[in-house]
Amino acid sequence: MNRRAFISVLAAAATWPLAAWVQQSDRVRRVGLLQGLPADDPEWQRRFGAFKQGLQELGWSEGQNITFEARFADGQPERLASLAADLVRANVDVIVTNAAQPIEAARKATSTIPIVMASVGNALAGGYIASLARPGGNVTGLTLVATEQSAKRLQLLKEMVPNLVRVAVVWNGNASGHLLQLREMELVGPGLGLTLQSLPLRSGDDLDAALPAAARANAQAFFTMDDPLVLSQRARIAEFALRQSLPVMGEFRSVPEAGGLASYGPNQLDLWRRAALYVDKIFRGAKPVDLPVEQPTKFELIINLKTAAALGLTLAPGVLAIADEVIE
Repeated sequence: MNRRAFISVLAAAATWPLAAWVQQSDRVRRVGLLQGLPADDPEWQRRFGAFKQGLQELGWSEGQNITFEARFADGQPERLASLAADLVRANVDVIVTNAAQPIEAARKATSTIPIVMASVGNALAGGYIASLARPGGNVTGLTLVATEQSAKRLQLLKEMVPNLVRVAVVWNGNASGHLLQLREMELVGPGLGLTLQSLPLRSGDDLDAALPAAARANAQAFFTMDDPLVLSQRARIAEFALRQSLPVMGEFRSVPEAGGLASYGPNQLDLWRRAALYVDKIFRGAKPVDLPVEQPTKFELIINLKTAAALGLTLAPGVLAIADEVIE
């Protein structure tokens, strides 16, 4: 082979990876969305909007090179397994979801389709990944430090509500991460002079008994853990609490927006935007096992001053000073 022919072969070889990528990118990718909330839930729509915006900024546009296959459990966790199996049958290229129960359903449904966690309480303790640096298997994405956050939220609630002693904790009794959070709170509660009343939910119907039980136990505040089941009931919890003149401390801003007193945790919209980065990398050839799981670095305190006034609470200047946003 002469020199000119050899150079021509090298030049052609250099374009092979790019040509392969261009050919591959021409294929419309299918993103499966497994969601515990209803499709019309405003919080879900905001999160999905942030996710789509993140994808668009990376060159993925719905109707052009990407489509979405969404399945909604409508606040009924028992539907998640069949919905996850349906996404697998739909032959999606990736499944994006959040919270313990949807992630567990997706993992049981497939060990080959990449699963991206937009957020979950503790992916490591839940057994969804082997380590943050090397997730292993087909799961990667973002995890919270929810156990530490719960202790911090309990402390903030104590600072906001004078003479607080009894706190009713609403959590998903089927979510392993929520149980870890509850145990952490039970460790720090006595040091804060707090007694906790556990109110586990396994369906939305359980709230009918849980809320009156808190009132009978003379609870002075509600503390909610976030996941699709509890989040789908946020309006009912906030309305009952206001009727009883009780504050509600949540994990994300959707709780004070619904009428609760406050929330403390990472920005969910930011987490969903960051989830788009994982999907982009997977579509460009990365494997979940090679994509380290990230944790949030910024947390925000949101306070609803209108609710505070309705409850007759005067918040200390120091608490208001550290709030990232005040709803008036």
